[in-house]
Amino acid sequence: MRFQIGSWWIRSYERRDVSALFEYANNPRVSMHLRDAFPYPYTRRDAVRWVQAALDQDVETHFAIATAAELIGGVGFQLQTDVHRKSAELGYWLGEPFWGRGIATLAVRAMVDYAFGQFDLVRLYAQVFQGNPASERVLQKAGFVHEGLLRRSVFKNDRLLDQNLYALVREAPPRDP
Repeated sequence: MRFQIGSWWIRSYERRDVSALFEYANNPRVSMHLRDAFPYPYTRRDAVRWVQAALDQDVETHFAIATAAELIGGVGFQLQTDVHRKSAELGYWLGEPFWGRGIATLAVRAMVDYAFGQFDLVRLYAQVFQGNPASERVLQKAGFVHEGLLRRSVFKNDRLLDQNLYALVREAPPRDP
């Protein structure tokens, strides 16, 4: 998959993404706002594993954010199961040199359109760690609503943190009488 968002692209991962992924992901200012599955330090081996996992997806839900030349971040969603099967959890990150340009907001809006257009979903949600107001603004600009505070729900870098829960709910189409 590949589509343009402003001057950037959302596209499927490619093997050539390993070097840029390693470069931009190996940053404590990036990883501090993400789950431990996105480690710091982020090694070349981590990058190889992630790109291979992305290439092996049965259902493509994780994508690169890229310039014409290289990967600069990632965006995607995790489809939920069981009673939560109409929901997906959204996640995204950008390399620090690309912060503050509106790229994440464009990427989130594109993922909303893609997820709701391609999957039988009613709800997309994201959980933002305490101390990450930039990510909260991204979600707000993309139409997500703050639904609540998950108190002391994250243990990251030897600290207990709160999370803010944001969601975007697709209203059901009107029924025929």
